[in-house]
Amino acid sequence: MVVCRVFYMFCPCRKRSCNITQCDNPSSQYLEPWVNFTIPYRDSSPDQCHRYIFKETIGQLSSFPSSPYCVPENFDLTQQQKCSKDFKFRDEEYTISNEFGFFCSEEWKLNMVGTINNVGQFIGIPLGGLLADRYGRRTMLAIGGFLSSVMGIIRSFSANYYMFLTFEMLDMVVGSTLFPTAFLLAIELVGPKRRVAAATIITIFYSLGEALLGVLAEQFQNWRVLLRVLYIPAAIHILFLVLLPESVRWLLSQRKEDQAIAVLRKAARINGRTIADSSLEALVESNKEKLAESSETTYPIRKAFRRFSWRIANCSLCWFTHTLIALGLSLNSVNLGGNKYNNFMLNGLVQVPGLILPLFIMNPLGRRSSLCGSMLVCAICIGASIFFGKNGHATELTLFLIGKFAITCSFQVLYFFTSEIFPTNVRNSLLSLCSMIGRIGSMIAPQTPLLTNYYEFAPQILFASFGLVSGCLTLFFPETANKSLPTTMDEASNLNGKAKGKSDHDENI
Repeated sequence: MVVCRVFYMFCPCRKRSCNITQCDNPSSQYLEPWVNFTIPYRDSSPDQCHRYIFKETIGQLSSFPSSPYCVPENFDLTQQQKCSKDFKFRDEEYTISNEFGFFCSEEWKLNMVGTINNVGQFIGIPLGGLLADRYGRRTMLAIGGFLSSVMGIIRSFSANYYMFLTFEMLDMVVGSTLFPTAFLLAIELVGPKRRVAAATIITIFYSLGEALLGVLAEQFQNWRVLLRVLYIPAAIHILFLVLLPESVRWLLSQRKEDQAIAVLRKAARINGRTIADSSLEALVESNKEKLAESSETTYPIRKAFRRFSWRIANCSLCWFTHTLIALGLSLNSVNLGGNKYNNFMLNGLVQVPGLILPLFIMNPLGRRSSLCGSMLVCAICIGASIFFGKNGHATELTLFLIGKFAITCSFQVLYFFTSEIFPTNVRNSLLSLCSMIGRIGSMIAPQTPLLTNYYEFAPQILFASFGLVSGCLTLFFPETANKSLPTTMDEASNLNGKAKGKSDHDENI
């Protein structure tokens, strides 16, 4: 997923200018003295698609800068023409834009990569969630990660644009569920007191991965090589089938008590702890009682929709809002100035403190207050940029970083809410469903800059409005702080009640 974001962000940003036949030679650079009178400027940079007209019609020229043709008097600064597909580039990147010749009027094909990426996620996230709930978290991580590696490697050998698009989508279909599944596996393997810490570690490594990706993209500037560097190591995902334990909670929800006990015994042995047989027997009996009391099947997705329709709708809106704002801010990060790779790394690193903050606020303040407060802070910062953003680069950067920090914190809390308000046997499915709805927001976000054609601050108004509305609606979620993850529908329905005392085996899983 992050790989595709690199191509989506970096490819359109590669600076270029027309090759001026009357002036340029094979050793010419992106910026030469004659650029000032041969190419118009747009936003302090040479226009990437137009040049000034040469006054005389001359045949094929192989002139050099010393030629009398390369003088200001020979170029009409009042008339422009489109460039041919011959360009001078600012850097040495070799992107799909170079490979398949997507310049100027065809740059929409680069945006299509981002769209296809999100279409793949739209399909893959709910499908992966269903498979993870049916066949297990570990199985989905192993097989999905391995297949994603295969699709990425094949994509690096793409012979044409349409082959690249096809495997871009297939990669997302099989790999987009990896993060939500890994997140759920992490919090299902620990007790209530350790959920926040476990999930924070997972998401911090995700952000650090984004920052590292910026480093790798700068070192490997050929898109084919970069894909292989990123995807070949991912093939080891298949080893998760023997290296990772399965989720104890998932095993219990599937009535696989013997396997759950085996995982707990192994975990205790590795950690130098012991678990009394009586505790394990009590766990098994408690689980059987919960499942017996419930009239649910082992996969009651339809019943879940009937009982939690409002909760699912509110959760889906919240996910849509987060992906819209988070990606919208990320797209603007390349406009902060400076090195684009450094900007990408900064965009990843600024998320780390936003991921750590929930460790300190989610339990004392509760999930609802933390989620609502961070969303409102983000919305206020975005709204403030309308009035104060033009006061200088420092002000604009400060508001951007605070907004990104707040939405990252909010997104972290949202993951917890989504994973804690639904019962175990449909948890991955409903988390994936809400995440799938969120993909609509990420599809729309790249198009929001077009709103500036109607009003300069229309994107900020859109982001701030959704943030304020959805932030307030989060107060209608049940509070889940310091409560055990619900196993059955009834437990999930009763989350609004006060936390009950938890037995020892509840605390351990």
